[in-house]
Amino acid sequence: MFSPIDSTMAAATQFLPTEYGYVALVLVFYCFLNFWMGFQVGAARKKYKVPYPTLYAVESENKDAKLFNCVQRGHQNSLELMPVFFMLMIVGGLKHPCVCAVLGSLFSVTRFFYFKGYATGDPQKRLAIGKYGFLALLGLMVCTISFGINQLRG
Repeated sequence: MFSPIDSTMAAATQFLPTEYGYVALVLVFYCFLNFWMGFQVGAARKKYKVPYPTLYAVESENKDAKLFNCVQRGHQNSLELMPVFFMLMIVGGLKHPCVCAVLGSLFSVTRFFYFKGYATGDPQKRLAIGKYGFLALLGLMVCTISFGINQLRG
């Protein structure tokens, strides 16, 4: 027997494109990527001896401060972009689920390389592949604008 929640969920998903499932899967993948980055920061805390709750190490107190801070910054930057990425995926995916899923996958892959490049201790290495993530975000913006215009036109 269905509960009221089940029937509400069935009614809500009835209006979503079938392909919207791809959007959901890409968002979950990004969550796993974020967890992995967080674990990398935890490992860097141990390796470079930066205890909690210190957010960033101070170079005058820790010779490995720059190395730790680069790992921390790579993760922090991904956290900062997460709300924008999620909003663009969720809204743009209502009209363009497959395009958003591809762009979201591209963004996620570039975030991995952005993090790995930053974690080397040379911040410029974050941009080798990581810079292309902004093209994916731009594409997601176009999809979301398209959705908005479509809604206004009725």
